[in-house]
Amino acid sequence: MNQGNSSLAPPDLSFEALKKNNQHDVEYWSARDLQPCLGYSQWRYFENAIDKAIQSCKQSGNDPKNHFAGARKMVGIGSQTDREIEDWHLSRFACYLIAQNGDPRKPEIAQAQKYFAIQTRRQEVSDQMAADIERLETRHQASVEFKALSGAAREAGVQDKMFGIFHDAGYKGLYGGIGVDAIKARKGISPKEQLMDRMDTIELAANLFRMTQTRDKLKNERIKNQRDAMETHEMVGKRVRSAIKEIGGTLPENIPPAEPIKKVQQRLKTTRPRLTLDPKDTLGIVEGS
Repeated sequence: MNQGNSSLAPPDLSFEALKKNNQHDVEYWSARDLQPCLGYSQWRYFENAIDKAIQSCKQSGNDPKNHFAGARKMVGIGSQTDREIEDWHLSRFACYLIAQNGDPRKPEIAQAQKYFAIQTRRQEVSDQMAADIERLETRHQASVEFKALSGAAREAGVQDKMFGIFHDAGYKGLYGGIGVDAIKARKGISPKEQLMDRMDTIELAANLFRMTQTRDKLKNERIKNQRDAMETHEMVGKRVRSAIKEIGGTLPENIPPAEPIKKVQQRLKTTRPRLTLDPKDTLGIVEGS
């Protein structure tokens, strides 16, 4: 797994591929291996997430010593020379806590959170609940990215009073020329409702991709003009739409509205899914712990 393409997609392959076994045949993960997988380019920032996870471990009533073991690792530094660096050996529970305490703006962390949210409850929930969990996680990621994109738009010169038009430009690109109000009217969604609260997971993912790519383009091209920022957003939306067409997917304006997100939240609350890992996954990395 290289640092330039550090993604947990598909998470069940890449995350599990990093798993190792110690001398007691107990599974563990190297923090150094996990670092690029979770989108951290610098160790010191990743250590902050580990520190927060250790605190969460204490608060959950578990002994961090059973899940976070200090270690050393030898790495090559050229000319057939190795150097010893700090590392942590992490239990599956520790990896879960790091994902929960990581920077949600990082797509790798967001993906990991979604992965663990589904994995930790897979054995106790129905297919419907798994779908509900995935939709809620994707909606949360979209909310975080919407705020991040707004910040990027402001830096690119978009005035606060023009934010509505800026965001509408992205929708128009993705939805074939129609903006938020027209999309709601087409789908029979009340004007008072938030559009993303009525999107299913597929539609949310398309919009999430549109927003992340727009934010990245605004930054990389150092756009500092309001008009250029809006045109960029619409152009990215069109490109995402073209990609959906090319792979034969359903265009977003043709996706029926999903049930209100509040109903999904309420359904999950009433079914009381546990937020803990499967008991076997909370076992520590120390033999017998």
